Amino acid sequence: MTLPRFTYHPDPLATGSVIAATTVCVSCHQARGYVYTGPVYAEEEYDAEICPWCIADGSASARLDATFTDEDGIGGGGEWDAVPPAVIDEVSRRTPGFNGWQQEQWWTHCGDAAQFLGRAGHAELSAAGAQAIAAIQDSTGLDDGPAWDHFLGALRKDRSPTAYLFRCTQCGQLGGYQDAD
Repeated sequence: MTLPRFTYHPDPLATGSVIAATTVCVSCHQARGYVYTGPVYAEEEYDAEICPWCIADGSASARLDATFTDEDGIGGGGEWDAVPPAVIDEVSRRTPGFNGWQQEQWWTHCGDAAQFLGRAGHAELSAAGAQAIAAIQDSTGLDDGPAWDHFLGALRKDRSPTAYLFRCTQCGQLGGYQDAD
């Protein structure tokens, strides 16, 4: 079965936000072969119990009164570009979120939400190129020098500190931020 397409999270399998599973979805009551593993903001606790199809069509959000990304985190709490309410709704209610160490943020650029590419450490940033490294360096506020070199070398994809990499849907620029536990 082909996963639904998510404009702002193009490969949720690669990012680990969706995994193969035989779990029955709490929204549609079907086992579709995949389940969402990211954050769910709702009155009830839902841990790997929602299928990606119910996220994509908005039925999980409507039935469970749930969001998958904190609306205030879209745009970094005003740090990045403002986006229209329809984009906030799409990201928070119909897009798989991702797990971070602290409160997750969703990078915005060119007046739109960006595509979440995944968690990144030093190796992944180096593979993504100079623009990715510069974007994360900018988020730290560190200038070139020993402190930045140490921080960059310490970044790890699966442990703290971690970078979160995004791509602008409009111009292709890479951006993001970093955090630690």
